Amino acid sequence: MFPAKIAQLHELRAFLETFCAEAGIDREGCLRLNLVLEELFTNTVRHGHRGDSDAPIWVSLGAQEGGQVAVSYEDTAPPFNPYARSSPDTTQEIGKLGGRGVLLLQRLSATRDYAYLYGRNRIRLALTLD
Repeated sequence: MFPAKIAQLHELRAFLETFCAEAGIDREGCLRLNLVLEELFTNTVRHGHRGDSDAPIWVSLGAQEGGQVAVSYEDTAPPFNPYARSSPDTTQEIGKLGGRGVLLLQRLSATRDYAYLYGRNRIRLALTLD
């Protein structure tokens, strides 16, 4: 669990690096996983809570067969389903349009789902890192 504060990205990164080392995930895979988690985390802080907050963010990671990592990400920001909107324009460069986080999640995840349960946004992803 991490407080929804941008300064906590260092703690999130340390948590991720420990997971990658223990799971035997190479540097490239760990960097991709970091990109996804950093995007989710910063969106929660900046857009969900509209700035730093003591509200909790829960992140759990699990290594799976076939080089996949299961990610569960939950926050208490107002409900937001990133997959409910129409797909972003994939003909644009990622860095030049809004919704690039959704596009990034779509490109890097093998499976993904969203639910709003018990006052929490929950995003579950399976990322293929091989």
